[in-house]
Amino acid sequence: GMGEHLAFATLVSSGYGVRITGQDSGRGTFSHRHAVLHDQKRERWDDGTYIPLQNVSESQAPFTVIDSVLSEEAVLGFEYGYASADPHTLTIWEAQFGDFANGAQVVIDQFITSGEAKWGRQCGLTLMLPHGYEGQGPEHSSARIERFLQLCADNNIQAVQPTNSAQIFHVLRRQMIRPFRKPLVIFTPKSLLRNKDATSPLSDLATSHFLPVIGEQDENVAAADVKRVLVCSGKVYYDLVHARTDAGRNDIAILRVEQLYPFAHKAFQAELQKYSAAREVVWVQDEPQNQGAWFYVQHHIYENMAEGQRLGYALRVASGSPAVGYMAKHQEQQ
Repeated sequence: GMGEHLAFATLVSSGYGVRITGQDSGRGTFSHRHAVLHDQKRERWDDGTYIPLQNVSESQAPFTVIDSVLSEEAVLGFEYGYASADPHTLTIWEAQFGDFANGAQVVIDQFITSGEAKWGRQCGLTLMLPHGYEGQGPEHSSARIERFLQLCADNNIQAVQPTNSAQIFHVLRRQMIRPFRKPLVIFTPKSLLRNKDATSPLSDLATSHFLPVIGEQDENVAAADVKRVLVCSGKVYYDLVHARTDAGRNDIAILRVEQLYPFAHKAFQAELQKYSAAREVVWVQDEPQNQGAWFYVQHHIYENMAEGQRLGYALRVASGSPAVGYMAKHQEQQ
């Protein structure tokens, strides 16, 4: 949440407007944003609110946050037009849960992912889709990553799944600072918002940049000793790190793919080739086999593997539902 706020503050200070709409965008679905502060003793519904990001500096650009109506299709269609007409404003539509984007699938298919190919019309609209398997059930777990990746071609959109605050800070700023506009789909975290492992030092915000691939972070893992390389995206990374620590293993390396599309081949190859002695490369995801990034990403991984290495996967069995409806069953699968 703080990485996001700092990104917004630096953008409005630099002259870029920020506009965010969604069904619970003022507070944030997971009480992580608090963009609007309310006076509990106010006597009028339209009075007694304070928005800190509207008071960053005297000459700042506008910051607008709107709790929108309960129609994903209508709101997303409007925001697509707004972003197309005003490329100097970071226009964000945030789903209450990423699952709810399916209510606006027509807009995603016919405008956001294909508008530039059909009409030569660039658009910098950003979609924030909370995604993550935390036992909240089939309608509150998946932003349907596989659907967006199936729509990816000709560098038409960007699809990212950041895993720490520095990454969300830099990817939001990149969306405006770049001299061109492409739709940005962010599979935003839920439980990671309160996970201390996902924090970043201020130095990473001040001096670093968005990393499409993040390599092994544990200095105790020597490349020459690695027998297996795990490749993943999203919050499952932290589950893998904790499991490796509990098992006392130093012969497993873990790589994170933060940008799923466009796939960063050079960055991924640079990390994977460090472990030429490893015999096995395994893609790990929370989602079932027929969902998530597996069918999309396997080809990109295979292209960068060394001769003699085997590609495997670790995931839930294929399912017609994104997730199970019982916490106990979820924990058993996890």
